[in-house]
This record gives sequence, C-alpha cells and structure tokens, in this order.
Amino acid sequence: MRAVSPNRSRRHIVAEVELPQLGESVEEGIITAWLVEVGDTVEVDQPIVEISTDKVDTEIPSPVAGTVQELKAEVDDTVAVGAVIAVIGEDDGAATDDQDDDGDTDDQDAPSDDAPADTSSDDDTAADTEQTDQAQQPPASQPAAAKSDGGEVIGDKALTSPLVRRMLREAGLTPEQVEGSGPGGRITREDAERAIASGGERQAAPAGDDEAPAEREAAAEAPRPGSVVPPPVVVAAPADRSRPPASPTQVEFGGERSVTQELSRVRKAIARSMMESLSTTAQLTAAVEVDLTSIMHLRAAKKDAFKAQEGASLSPLPLIARATCMVLPRHPVMNSSVDTDAGTVTYHRNINLGMAVDTDRGLLVPNVKDAQDLTVAALARRIGDLASRARSRKLQPDEISGGTFTITNTGSVGTLFDTPILNPPEVAILATAAIEKRPVVVSDAYGDSIAIRWMSYLCLSYDHRMVDGADAARFLQDLKYVLETHDFAAELGV
Repeated sequence: MRAVSPNRSRRHIVAEVELPQLGESVEEGIITAWLVEVGDTVEVDQPIVEISTDKVDTEIPSPVAGTVQELKAEVDDTVAVGAVIAVIGEDDGAATDDQDDDGDTDDQDAPSDDAPADTSSDDDTAADTEQTDQAQQPPASQPAAAKSDGGEVIGDKALTSPLVRRMLREAGLTPEQVEGSGPGGRITREDAERAIASGGERQAAPAGDDEAPAEREAAAEAPRPGSVVPPPVVVAAPADRSRPPASPTQVEFGGERSVTQELSRVRKAIARSMMESLSTTAQLTAAVEVDLTSIMHLRAAKKDAFKAQEGASLSPLPLIARATCMVLPRHPVMNSSVDTDAGTVTYHRNINLGMAVDTDRGLLVPNVKDAQDLTVAALARRIGDLASRARSRKLQPDEISGGTFTITNTGSVGTLFDTPILNPPEVAILATAAIEKRPVVVSDAYGDSIAIRWMSYLCLSYDHRMVDGADAARFLQDLKYVLETHDFAAELGV
C-alpha cells in the first residue's frame, strides 16, 4: 500500500491499496467480499476487503482515513500480489474550484500537505469502541443510515460482511434486529451469533464478564490459596450427561439422496498438503503414556487466580507446550528441516511452535514465534490469541509459515490416541490425547498399590528419513519426565 500525489480532479488520492504479500509462496488472491462501497468513509485500519488464498483467508485494512474513490476489482476476481485493488482519497471540491477559477492548475502536482496525521492503531476491541464513537457522518448527497439510541448504524445501511448477511438470512433475522459493535456500527460475526442465540432480541456486547455460570460456580468451590489438591469430584448421574457437539459442517439435503458441493479453497489446500506430506516423507508414530496428575492438581488449584492475573485460561495445553520447548533443545533433530534433494538438514535454534486449530473452514496451523523464550503464562496468552484469530480470519500471513515443530491437541475433543500427519518441512508433530482418570499401579517405598491417576498418551509422528525410532523414543521419554516431575507452579506466579 502506497501513498501518491493528488490528481487534478475534484478529489485528492490519499492512497492506492495494493494486494499485499500473503505468504511466502502466495502470488495471487481471490476477492471474496468488499466490506465498503464507493463513497464510503473509512478509518485507518478499518477492514475494506476480504481476500482468500491457498493458505489463509484474511481482511485487508485501509492504510489511511478517507473516502473510497474506486474499487478496481470485482468479487471473485483473482488479483496478483502488488496489484492496486482500491483507491482511498479525500474530497477537496472547494480547493479545486478555487484553482479552476484562478486558471492556475498546472503547478499543483506537489505532494498534498493534507494527508491524515492519525495513523496509529489500537487493540481490536479498543479500536471498535473508539471508532464507533468517532464514525464520520455520510456525505450530504447520500441518505443517512438509521441510528439507534446508542448511535450505531442499524437497518439496511448497517455495515455487514457477506458471511454475516448469510447467517442472519438463514436465521430469519434482519439487520434491524442486531446491534453492531464494530467500527461505525458494523455488525460483526459475534454480534450476529449473539442475536441468533437470543432469537432476535437486541443485546449489547458483553461488558467483560465472559465466564459461564458453570465456571462461576466452579470458582466458588475453588481450593484454598496455595493448595495443590483439588476438591472432591462429584460425578454427575448418567441422565445429566451432555451430548458432545455435532460437526460444524452440516448439509441441507432438501429431500435428495445425496448432494455434491465444490470444495472450498481451504479444503483443497488441506487435501493437497496432506497428500504431499504422505507421498514425500516416511511417516510413522510412536507413543508413551504419561501421568499428568500433578499438572491437573496444579491447574485445579491455580486456574482461577491465573485467569484473573493473566487474562488467559490455564488449560493443560500451555503446560505441555512449555515442557516441549524445554525438551526440544536437548533433541535438535526433532526441531530440524530436511531437504533430501539438496542432501541437507537445517537445525533450528529458535522454536516456532505450530498449534493446530480447528476452524469452521478446516484445519489451520499458525505458529508461536520464538516459543522457547516464553513462560507458561505467555504461551497461554499467545496460543489463545492465535486460536481466536484463526477462527475469526484475522491471522497474518507470516503466522502460518516458518514453523519448526507442531502440537495438535486432538485430546481436547476426547481423542484417546492419534497418528497426526507431518507438516513438512518439519520432521515431527506431537499429538496430545485426552486426559482421563484411570486405575494404575503405583510403586513406592511400601510396595505396589492401585491408585486413580490422571493419565494420557503423547503421540509423536516423525519423518523416518531424518528421525530414527530411538530418537523419537528418547524425546518422548524426556518429555514424559519433565511433565511428571517439573515444578510448573514456580512459573505461574500466582
């Protein structure tokens, strides 16, 4: 995106918006939706277009504040990286009229001094709140949109994306029934989901208490500060057992025996990557059983204080991620990339830890850069942020490339065992299975006994071209040792 000199018409061009580089090997993108129209007023960093590539779906923000003067591509057009897709300008009719009256316009090609001065960007949440209050009025030549008592735009003029409009249409709702929380009253996907859940009753975005009633009840029963022993677990009666959620992919058959649909770009990319991974690497999986009782007791004792202090949930995943980062430097072959065509292997000192994320569009694997330098708290925040932005299509291109080792947490949905597929050129991927209470044999100074322990499996798929079975076994045993013996409480700071 670059700024250019003003032209001699009744508007000044402030910026030509170019399609940015959206990944290491991405050369083009498809415009899936325009979020603005010609004549709309936009703020700095306000999303103006949705772009889809083989690697990521993302929104492109406006680099400046101004008025949309021209959209240079249509929806579904394929655009090359670096091509101009929109022009953002500012109306300057009065100045142009004066110049026309004076007849001296030939010397007006110098850069404009009227470029917007405010180019700062804030956190998404803060920006939404501030920009809603500061949204500019529509030009006098355009009918003003209806506004609610709170000042947000509602009705047919409310800003929405095609996805949000489809969600509302399928739910039988109209934009008038939804209170937008985005810039200028824009209706976000979260706004639409809240409206659909409430049956169309207008509800404002939650002010900050995001804990579910069950979590608040659990907090009231939290153990005493400093204790690492959780309260007794009350097993619910079978009748109270909730059914697991259905697949997010649902099909409307309309009375037909079968329905054929075109694969999405993301699904095509996933299919191609998985087949390339299996056909170009020698994959197999090794596993060990691990006792996570100490970690589960620590989590039960500290999770509420941790969330209050760090603003992130203390699930077992950041603890396992931290242990993985502690172990990988002792096993450099696991954090390497192999190129058999060139006959080389690259060992990585830094750990870019890939985290597989389940989204409504399919599997995405953003990575935490330099994870070896992060604490449990920092990892919890980064993992939560990446997962959230992966599901809301706000990932940056460099966040899905450059990974060196990946963790996939299929155990979060109850998987007992897994054989994950590698993400080349990485040579290993770790699957964390479900953590369950099991009766196990415990040996101590008094002999053997049966105890109830929190147990799980660590499943490591690896590329046998680079990693031998003994390498994989040593890594898994080392990771098991750290998870069962390391004092993570000292890192939590709560």
